[in-house]
Amino acid sequence: MKKSKTGMRILILAILFIAVVGAIYNTAFTDKQAIKEGAKAPDFVLPELRGGTIQLSDLKGKGVVLNFWGSWCPPCVEEMPALNRAYHKYQDDGVEIIGINISESKVAVSSFVQRLNLDFPILLDQKREITNLYEIDPIPTTFFIDKDGIIQKIVIGGPMSDQTIQRYITQIMPE
Repeated sequence: MKKSKTGMRILILAILFIAVVGAIYNTAFTDKQAIKEGAKAPDFVLPELRGGTIQLSDLKGKGVVLNFWGSWCPPCVEEMPALNRAYHKYQDDGVEIIGINISESKVAVSSFVQRLNLDFPILLDQKREITNLYEIDPIPTTFFIDKDGIIQKIVIGGPMSDQTIQRYITQIMPE
């Protein structure tokens, strides 16, 4: 009886040792970029709804507003007109506003964009690769990125008002 208790204790200690070593290894040696304010925005390329692709790094030198959204999300729908107004107001001032749709079909996104008369570029993240890269949950989530590619503000949830969008855009406008 004593031998089986000793064996069980050794087994439990071995499992705990492996778990602790694994946790230390993951913390020390994995290179996962933290998506937070003050960090460099991860680069990506996504197809645009109207054709072509957009690569984030090609927008260096401009302020960029990245808005992750879905048509099933009421706050996302509610803030779209404000983002569209900001697009028209700041497009000549070196600020790009880009919507990133999460996992919807091109037909569904196109219908949504037409219904709301949106003019700013809409990118399609149908496989959720960029959504996962940017650790998006919940939506809407909006990143305000400066001309050097540094995330200045992350707004999680919504809807954002015209005033909120304007306040953060003024912080990322190139001089």
